[in-house]
Amino acid sequence: MTIRFDGRVAIVTGAGGGLGRAYALELARRGAKVVVNDLGGSRDGTGHSDAAAKVVAEIEALGGEAIANGGSVTDYAQMEAMVAAATAKWGGVHILINNAGVLRDKSFANMEPEDFRFVVDVHLNGSANVTKAVWATMRDQGYGRILMTASSTGLYGNFGQANYGAAKLGLAGLTKTLYLEGAKYDIRVNTIAPTAGTRMTEDIFPEAAFQAFTPESVAPAALYLVSEDAPTNMIVGAGAGVFQAAYITLTPGVRLQGEELTPEGIAANWSRITDRMGEIVPKSGGEQAMSIMAKLQR
Repeated sequence: MTIRFDGRVAIVTGAGGGLGRAYALELARRGAKVVVNDLGGSRDGTGHSDAAAKVVAEIEALGGEAIANGGSVTDYAQMEAMVAAATAKWGGVHILINNAGVLRDKSFANMEPEDFRFVVDVHLNGSANVTKAVWATMRDQGYGRILMTASSTGLYGNFGQANYGAAKLGLAGLTKTLYLEGAKYDIRVNTIAPTAGTRMTEDIFPEAAFQAFTPESVAPAALYLVSEDAPTNMIVGAGAGVFQAAYITLTPGVRLQGEELTPEGIAANWSRITDRMGEIVPKSGGEQAMSIMAKLQR
């Protein structure tokens, strides 16, 4: 089976370098027309550059079609205009990879509220802005593939990244609602949690790791997750050619009654409540509620 994107139009945000550039180039190689979005700022979100135009030139050198867009994902009007331009030029938008991001790392004690707000705004609100801008188009055409970018920091935590982790886990939660709302229209929504040597991590990774964790080794998962036969509602970790599925799970649970239904009862049954044997993976909040109801009926 060969995965191709002929006739598809893709938007990749933060595509001026690193992971976004790798995604954009590979989508173009496989036939997609690509909107290369990048504000061109530094890692902390300041400044501008012509990074998007350079990636467009690379795609055109490969014989592909692409346009550059320098809009900020934090500005909904700019994202609407980007989608309108792509639709006017190519007739629709079929794929969105939300990849744009910034870092402003500090311990929470030393983090200014503005640094927290800005990182959440770019990653979480920015992804929601672009997704909202394409949503009606995808519904109308009865097809859409959307990929959110989470992180191990969002899934498991990392010292000094409270802002980044809050935003990244928020994106996983956004995925879990949008896949439900998009199912009727064949809009499939997934989350990737990449580990890659990029501008964002160049002073964090040792040199050997930086060379091993290339953006190109993550791209196969990203492209599969926006392909025609993609799954939906998945969280996939990717790095250095290793791919994993991550799940938000529940333990089977313990029903407490009568005198046990107290904080002391929770303490006394804590090991049973947190026992992970037989844990389940709920597909939705509704399924979680059903599992609780089943326990009450036993």
